[in-house]
Amino acid sequence: MQRIRLRYTKRGRLRFTSHRDFQRAFERALRRAEVPMAYSAGFTPHPKVSYANAAPTGTGSEAEYLEIALAAPRDPQMLRDLLDESLPPGLDIVDAVEARTSGLADRLTASVWELRLDGVDPAEAERAVAAFNEAGTVEVQRTTKNGVRTFDARSAVVSLERVTTQSQQADRPGDQPCAILRLVVRHVTPAVRPDDVLSGLRAVADLAPPVPVAVTRLAQGLFDEETGTVTDPLAPDREAAQALTTAAAAATVPATEGSA
Repeated sequence: MQRIRLRYTKRGRLRFTSHRDFQRAFERALRRAEVPMAYSAGFTPHPKVSYANAAPTGTGSEAEYLEIALAAPRDPQMLRDLLDESLPPGLDIVDAVEARTSGLADRLTASVWELRLDGVDPAEAERAVAAFNEAGTVEVQRTTKNGVRTFDARSAVVSLERVTTQSQQADRPGDQPCAILRLVVRHVTPAVRPDDVLSGLRAVADLAPPVPVAVTRLAQGLFDEETGTVTDPLAPDREAAQALTTAAAAATVPATEGSA
């Protein structure tokens, strides 16, 4: 059984699709592309697809991940092209690798988010960010199915800063004056989401954007403590594939004359 790991995006209006909406669209794409999926056993077999840490509804993303199991081997890049053609624009398959290591979900330990605050003066945002970063704890509330929950939104934040330029990948580009924030947050329990950090900015500095904030996940993966960056979670699979290719090439090279 071959396992393929995919990175996909949620762009433009498709950021409003729920995770369940994407699941339905992706399973239809699998059928259109005639992917030879492996299926679970039991009375109601379903294709073996594992989703990892999906972004909340309403946020854009350049770094969503899933894994599929195939009953017959396929070239990852050809499979990526077929699936991308079978999905609507905005839900784009942008990378595919064969799984050669374990624990994809375990490598998704942090995310990089970009928050576009239209109508907010950059200096005002700078002051709010400074107040948030200086706070020891920032308690916020979130309504859950079990009622209102209070938790600290500060402890999971690795960094929060105002940036002067918007990423080309970020959602809702435009010329309107605004403040752009870059957020790196660890994946902890309870999860701290961008809207929790926005609630924290409101709590510590009364920062309240006049229009909904455009939120885009730029990356997610392992957080590197030395460099302070979030690394590509598919890199270990690429490196393992490259090592196998190198080893196979070396095995086919004939021994030179006079070698021991």
